[in-house]
Amino acid sequence: MEFDLGLLLTVVGLSILGGFTFLFVLVGRDLAPAVSLAGPRRWLIVVGLGFGVIALSIKVVAIMLLSRMSLHPEMASLAPPEETAEILPVRFEALPRPAPLWKALPELAPAPADNPTTPAKVALGRALFFETALSLDGTMSCASCHDLARGGADAKPLSPGVGGSIGARNAPSVYNAAFQKRLFWDGRARSLEEQATGPILNPVEMAMPDAKSVEGRLRDIPAYAERFALAFGEGTISIERVAEAIAAFERTLITPDSAYDRFVRGDMNALNSRQLRGMTLFQEIGCIQCHSGPNLSGASLFAADENGLRIFPAVENDTLSHYPLREDKGAAAAGSERAIWRIPSLRNVALTGPYFHNGSVATLREAVRIMAASQRNVLLAEDHLAGRTIVWQPDDARLSVTDRAVLTENDIADIIAFLESLTSDSLKRATAGP
Repeated sequence: MEFDLGLLLTVVGLSILGGFTFLFVLVGRDLAPAVSLAGPRRWLIVVGLGFGVIALSIKVVAIMLLSRMSLHPEMASLAPPEETAEILPVRFEALPRPAPLWKALPELAPAPADNPTTPAKVALGRALFFETALSLDGTMSCASCHDLARGGADAKPLSPGVGGSIGARNAPSVYNAAFQKRLFWDGRARSLEEQATGPILNPVEMAMPDAKSVEGRLRDIPAYAERFALAFGEGTISIERVAEAIAAFERTLITPDSAYDRFVRGDMNALNSRQLRGMTLFQEIGCIQCHSGPNLSGASLFAADENGLRIFPAVENDTLSHYPLREDKGAAAAGSERAIWRIPSLRNVALTGPYFHNGSVATLREAVRIMAASQRNVLLAEDHLAGRTIVWQPDDARLSVTDRAVLTENDIADIIAFLESLTSDSLKRATAGP
């Protein structure tokens, strides 16, 4: 239904005229005689009341016009939109959570598809790990340098081999080696299978001349035929199966029972305040960029190789002058000025000194100092403001301030406390003795 504007105005005009007529009659016959008004005063009352009638009429017209606008199609754009009957679908999607920065160690190590872990294979690998017949003179075994009661290392700067020969590099821990991307200090082996027979055939370590000699030694021990048959389905003894069995045993050497692991898994009381401060510093100064992941041995993108190698030392400083850490270049090409090494795990690091590839650093405290200065360019000082540099810029009359990270001896003690929290409880008990 539509309203006619002319008809509306006519009705309003007649209403006003009728209203004034009613006022004249009302004032002349009722109001004026009641209050004894005459002449101009009567007209004043009529005009005053008339303005009220006009104002009321204007309001009525405005209301009618606004109502009419909502009903005309050409006014539809001025009207509020009608609520649609269709409800738009709303999807609630959880934002992806960032990957955890700190991770606990798994209780099982993954095995390659071509060498699944079985109890029989692990038992054979354990026997081979302690077998001195795998050395030329029958005096050395894998366990000679990787003492399971000493954190998986031997507590010597450089390990002795057959005939009193001395190796060129420190023996790393065999515990949790299953989680390493690279094996040996120079990272030349990419699997436990590839690493397992290296020391056996090394002329300085166990000194067996070749694979056939290893196989012959084991064939001369009758019990091994049955053990190989149980592990592999038949009794053929080969150097490849020796490597697979030792690797299977080493994959069981996992230590997920440290205070750190309990903390990351949810026990908020597992670390004390000093260890938590050390953990915070470890993260803040960037140690976790290289020593990351469950084994604290992950790779960093700025290193020479993202698969577990790094440049060391990266920064020249005075802490390096006391140790021959730059003579051996590791995995670097011949003639290189900078050495390249795999990133070692920090698991049980408090038990596996002396430290670095040549075992030249006796204490964990000194190792932390060297790493802080030579890898993170941290200033070692007793005043945290010692790393602040203030420069006056005369062109724009401003001061600029740069801050270099500083570690005090107390900070280093906190970091060591955190590193000690990475020690397995079971290994701690074993190394403590009776």
